[in-house]
Amino acid sequence: MKIAYRRQGSGPTVLLIHGVGGDSSNWDSVAERLGARFDVIAMDLRGHGKSDLITGPLRAQDLARDAVQVLDEAGVAKCSVVGLSLGGAVALALTLDYPGRVDKLAVIGTVCGRTQEEKARALDRVEFLKRNGTAALADANRGRWFTDAFRKAYPDIVERRVAQVKSCDPASYLHAFTVFCTADFVDRLHQIQVPTLVVTGEQDVAATPRMARLMAERIKQSEVHVLAGLRHSVVIEAGEQVTGLLETFL
Repeated sequence: MKIAYRRQGSGPTVLLIHGVGGDSSNWDSVAERLGARFDVIAMDLRGHGKSDLITGPLRAQDLARDAVQVLDEAGVAKCSVVGLSLGGAVALALTLDYPGRVDKLAVIGTVCGRTQEEKARALDRVEFLKRNGTAALADANRGRWFTDAFRKAYPDIVERRVAQVKSCDPASYLHAFTVFCTADFVDRLHQIQVPTLVVTGEQDVAATPRMARLMAERIKQSEVHVLAGLRHSVVIEAGEQVTGLLETFL
């Protein structure tokens, strides 16, 4: 299995894991700043970027094994891990299943502890994707990802993100999106024993502030930041703010 990654900077290692329909380039501005102090590895999840396609149903734990493969190939025994959205679920799985490999954990826009109603809505979105395809879901996500003001001020950035999702291999995207909509480690959070940073947008309807606070309550060494007015794509819309939080935490 080929799992691609990019590496820059020097210092303690930080592994960056992107969200569904993205790739390592989503971290470019963050990686550039962190690279001044850290050895930054940004991986392409299976089915994304330059990594091999996803050929069948899988779990977040399978993607966490891919992350371990990246660390092994890079010669990294232990590092800090930062996950965004689906990447946050993968980061949680990595921390829980391979605790000796993780020094610090940061989860950004990460879903955890869905209510029954939220689980049903997430499964409805999987069915929408199956019926209507990746392009329709991406078009419908503009308002979930970005604030109205950002969409108006930076339409080129918004459309670039939408186009990135539309360019994904359809089967890989469906499998990855299903993981995003079903993975949930809420009952294992108490097992996490490393310092943890939890970040989400105040208006994120997927990774809600309630979920962020729940994670912070259940993880012993944790801190939570809810970013005022923001939605799901906080790394793109508020990259400087998020990077500042990471620099302070890491």
